[in-house]
Amino acid sequence: MLYSLHQWRHCHRLAYPLSKLTISSPVAAKFFDEPPIPLTVPPSTNIADEILYGLRSYGTHKFLSGSYFRHSLSCKLDVDITNQVVERLVFERPELAVGFYSVLKRDHGFQHSRKCGFVVAHVLARSRQVKELRELIMDIIHEEGLDSAHSLSEFLANNFSGWDSNCLVWDMLIFCYSRVEMLSDALVVLTTMKDLNMQPSIFTYNSLLQNLKNTAIIWEVYDELKVSGIIKNTYTDPIIIDGLCKQSMLQRAVDFWRATEKGGASIVSFNTLMSSFCGIGHVDVAKSFLCMMLKYGLIPDTYTYNILIHGLCTAGLMEEALQLADNMEKYGVEPDIVTYNTLVKGFHLLGLGAGTDQILRKMMMKGLNPNIITYNILLCGYCQTGKVEDTIRLLHEMVTNGLPLNIISYSILCSCLSKMGQLDKAMTLLADMETTGVKPDVIFYSILIHGLCKIGEVEKAIQLCNDMYTRNMFPSSFTHGSILSGLFDYGMVTEARLYFDSLTNGNFCLHIVLYNIMINGYVKFGYTGDAVQLYKQILEMGMNPSIVTFNSLMYGFCRSKKLSMARRLLETVRTYGLAPNSVTYTTLMDGYYDDGDQCAVLELFQEMVAANVSPTHVTYTVLIKALCSQKRWEEAFKILTNMHIKGLKPDQVTYNTMIQCLCKSRNVKRAFQLHNEMLLHNVQPSPATYDILMNGLCVYGDLRDAGKLLCSLQKQQINLTKVAYNTLVKAHCVKGDVATAISVFHCMMQQGFEISINDFSAVINRLCKRGLLNEAKIFLSLMLSKGISPDRKLYSVLLNAFFG
Repeated sequence: MLYSLHQWRHCHRLAYPLSKLTISSPVAAKFFDEPPIPLTVPPSTNIADEILYGLRSYGTHKFLSGSYFRHSLSCKLDVDITNQVVERLVFERPELAVGFYSVLKRDHGFQHSRKCGFVVAHVLARSRQVKELRELIMDIIHEEGLDSAHSLSEFLANNFSGWDSNCLVWDMLIFCYSRVEMLSDALVVLTTMKDLNMQPSIFTYNSLLQNLKNTAIIWEVYDELKVSGIIKNTYTDPIIIDGLCKQSMLQRAVDFWRATEKGGASIVSFNTLMSSFCGIGHVDVAKSFLCMMLKYGLIPDTYTYNILIHGLCTAGLMEEALQLADNMEKYGVEPDIVTYNTLVKGFHLLGLGAGTDQILRKMMMKGLNPNIITYNILLCGYCQTGKVEDTIRLLHEMVTNGLPLNIISYSILCSCLSKMGQLDKAMTLLADMETTGVKPDVIFYSILIHGLCKIGEVEKAIQLCNDMYTRNMFPSSFTHGSILSGLFDYGMVTEARLYFDSLTNGNFCLHIVLYNIMINGYVKFGYTGDAVQLYKQILEMGMNPSIVTFNSLMYGFCRSKKLSMARRLLETVRTYGLAPNSVTYTTLMDGYYDDGDQCAVLELFQEMVAANVSPTHVTYTVLIKALCSQKRWEEAFKILTNMHIKGLKPDQVTYNTMIQCLCKSRNVKRAFQLHNEMLLHNVQPSPATYDILMNGLCVYGDLRDAGKLLCSLQKQQINLTKVAYNTLVKAHCVKGDVATAISVFHCMMQQGFEISINDFSAVINRLCKRGLLNEAKIFLSLMLSKGISPDRKLYSVLLNAFFG
């Protein structure tokens, strides 16, 4: 959202958290290394006088660390006394004022007054100790907090008007507000400063422009800068160009560059434009800027070439990237470690390991050794290709070359091992990290916990989560979500709820994602009522449900045949300012299909299209099911064709749905044509596809064709499921062809399927019903030879057949 200057000055924006800062002035620091000794001063009724005497006689650190100050004076200190001391030292011995302020704050935790802080700030400004001044102002901002600019500006104007270096203090205040992104406060100080006829520096303006570059207000500040008469430096206009590029206003960025570069082109502006065009994949445009640089007489630097090389590598143009790297040397620009790292990453992105080796050799010939970034890129490449052994070898090589492994290296390896399912090796990394002195962070633990949950080791994952707390690390919602998902994946619904409740009772700030995982888990196991209770809890806590929340609830209502509630939920989604997505509509369409209301399915699809929600291949599959059930074959096939045109590739489920509907309609020939169409579109039929086709031939087609299909699949080494074999056996039994049935049954056993009493019972029962008792005896003997005894139900069938 773009704000006006007026809105920015009054809007609220959270500041980045700031650490407590202390003055690191060289004047003050020189006292800090001396050991504390007991010091005394002549007694006085005025504590400020005693402190002043001690500071003048012994220096800051000696006196403030001495026993007399610590035991006799520190307990009597208050804001008024420290103000007196600092104000009397500020012009007499300014270094003592700075040291007194810093040591009290750092070593004694004393909270100085606002006035005392700004007095010391002016001392630092006068002596041009800019770094120390910045630290002090940052500390003041941290203590004052958001929306403090009005108060601080008024305080400065009323108490420090006319002080030496007052302008620098104001300037630093704007700069620091800008650096911590408290931009409304920065703009308030800027306005006040101009009202007092003081000019901010170009560095402060640049800092403001940098942080405002994604907003429309940048132009107002830029116009103020031009009117002020302050001379821009080489970074000012590139900031504006970068801001326009970040807002995808590339043509305007180019126009601005042309308008502002009349007096002389800037290499920084060229680099900014090139980087932006490379970022959106327009490498050719970026290359044209390189030619223009040369035309302007500018010599591209290493940074310029690295931008283009990165763009070429991202676009997969590795040969051109290599050629550009060679051209650098022709123009007298030496490739650096960033150049080679970029090339290495490019080769790994394309899976070209041989090219990587070539770059590494060339880099080392130049006297550049691989750094930690190089190795991390290589580690990522090996992990993506599953080369675990090479990854471990590379880690040892890093250690041998004196590059200590960092947390990124370990995290990459952990991710690789987790994806490969080698969690035992991943767990050993924790011990390795202890020996190398690398501390695992939240991301490392999250990767490990997620991997453990994926393989069902949820208990170990919870132990690791508890280990994080002992290390003063707080697991994220992603970490807790992995554990909850893992528990549901393995059917541990009760344990998932207990874990969820433990988070609630432990005052963990529950994210909506965790509620969504719980609600989704509940509805999948049929506990829709529990899911609804959690939804109500979300509302009671004042949280906003997401579209995922409603989609899961809708699935639960559809599954429990509460379609009216599911339909009402569609309207509830809109009341929360959310837009139903493809999952929302598809879930509801599938619910109506299962309920037999095909007209509602078609109506919902039309509503979905009218709402500009793009159907997915799953949506089209549900629609095809509805059309096929109404025998609207032409429409169904037309949708299948349109899916290919729109780039939505039908999957096995889509084709299986149509094939099953065709078989049920006794159009087995068209079902096989659709099977052939699957192969033409490189969609591999699933075992379910052949189960459907086999059943279609056995029930609605020619049994001889079913036998031919079996032989054909066996020749192609395509394995059928046990269901397909049983279907064929039963069909031959019905036809009375027991010999073929026995042959197919033997074939099923040879395939290694586990044959149960139910398989034999189904065949024997069918033969007995047809009066084929001798044949039933053959199957009974076969069953007994396999060590399977008849159960009570089969005994009843046999007794009734032979003696009934």
